[in-house]
Amino acid sequence: MIENEYGILGACMVPHPPIILPEVGRGEEKKIEATTASYLAAAQEIADLAPDLIIISSPHATVYADYFHISPGLHAAGDLSRFGAGEVRFTEEYDHEAVDLFSVLAKDSGLSAGTAGEREPALDHGTMIPLYFIRKKYTNYKLLRIGISGLPLADHYRVGQLLQDVCLRLQRRAYFVGSGDLSHKMKEDGPYGFAPEGPKYDERIMEVMGSGSFGELFDFPESFCKNAAECGHRSFVMMAGALDGMALDIRKLTHEATFGVGYGVCTYRVNGTEEARRFLKRREESVNAGEHTANAGEDCWVRLARRSLSSKILTGKTLNDADGIVRELTKDMESTEQERIRRELLETQAGAFVSLHKHGALRGCIGTFLPTTECVASEILQNAVSAALHDPRFDPVDASEIGELEIHVDVLSTPERIPDRSLLDVKRYGVIVTSGHKRGLLLPDLDGVDTVDEQISIACRKAGIRPGEEISLQRFEVIRHEVKKA
Repeated sequence: MIENEYGILGACMVPHPPIILPEVGRGEEKKIEATTASYLAAAQEIADLAPDLIIISSPHATVYADYFHISPGLHAAGDLSRFGAGEVRFTEEYDHEAVDLFSVLAKDSGLSAGTAGEREPALDHGTMIPLYFIRKKYTNYKLLRIGISGLPLADHYRVGQLLQDVCLRLQRRAYFVGSGDLSHKMKEDGPYGFAPEGPKYDERIMEVMGSGSFGELFDFPESFCKNAAECGHRSFVMMAGALDGMALDIRKLTHEATFGVGYGVCTYRVNGTEEARRFLKRREESVNAGEHTANAGEDCWVRLARRSLSSKILTGKTLNDADGIVRELTKDMESTEQERIRRELLETQAGAFVSLHKHGALRGCIGTFLPTTECVASEILQNAVSAALHDPRFDPVDASEIGELEIHVDVLSTPERIPDRSLLDVKRYGVIVTSGHKRGLLLPDLDGVDTVDEQISIACRKAGIRPGEEISLQRFEVIRHEVKKA
């Protein structure tokens, strides 16, 4: 037992299959005895540390797309009757002081988290399965239960950091349990079938968690996790945040997929601090240092777009300080050039489009044909994130793709109405086609668009304007910012 030490003392990554319990498995649990043995080893480690608070993050607690729910109240109960084992029951006392402080700190920090909107007070199986094993070894604790969310992985890490802060402020000796199964797509004859991403996910997550390389948790593409049908990734990221800056003794115990679902167990015991293990901070610093800029020929307009989407994808942070970022990007320029760029970016309002290409193919494009913010720089910051994450034609860009993106920024002149198509030039002018409430836009000088008729036709299709409908036309010019070719 460690004396006079507070904060997060240790953590474990564990699965939550009901079948692992004899009361549910009725003999089938013997097929995953290695996982059971690892679970008991983790429980013994908890008993050795003797925490007064156990934190469990569960994918089966109350979950919202845009909010982290932490269970309120003084206590909660639950049982496993839905799995045919109603005799397995739990009554747990919550650490309401820790919950209250977390809610206050979350509000102060801008994190969308708290006790609002509890849909089901009863304990979930993602919480009860770990408690089943913990209680075999140790019972002198209070509980804090928190769900995951649909928010970015970086926000899950920040929640973990906040929980670490809570424990330090309240002088809690705490242990964090990251509850979550791995891929549900491990076998053709499994309950969820097979997908190639299943074994790949399990192999990679066990490498990352088994080595404590938590920074790599951010690099799992969302589509990869979805196809693997994993359950615990966000829970593990939250646990990693709770261990932020900590030196760890790591034990990679077992991995099994007997029933077609991956079960992994690793334990982490804190043995000091280690600045190099502040993974989110390092990630933010790498964005600010421009490490994700793919081409030295990018000008300030393009670098602004790349900085914005990199920050959002890699750290979850939305960049709003246009003036500060422009100052940083121009700090090494001659004063006259610096002033020119600052004036164009910060003192001008205009619509702007950000286009992303990967290996020559369009990967996302979003823009505004009229200004919606106070300056061009803010327009670019906003539209870069939208192009990367919110273009409905494409999956969101993930972290592994950022270095492969070629980025174009088009700053638009004010559109002018024209009487007919004779005043268009497909290379010089973009076009806006309007019919009633429907409006479509196409930028100028696009590959494969060689005539005005093609330009208008594509813009009409984008707007859902059918052939024969009456249309009005506007034209605009653009200043295109892209990589300077050597």
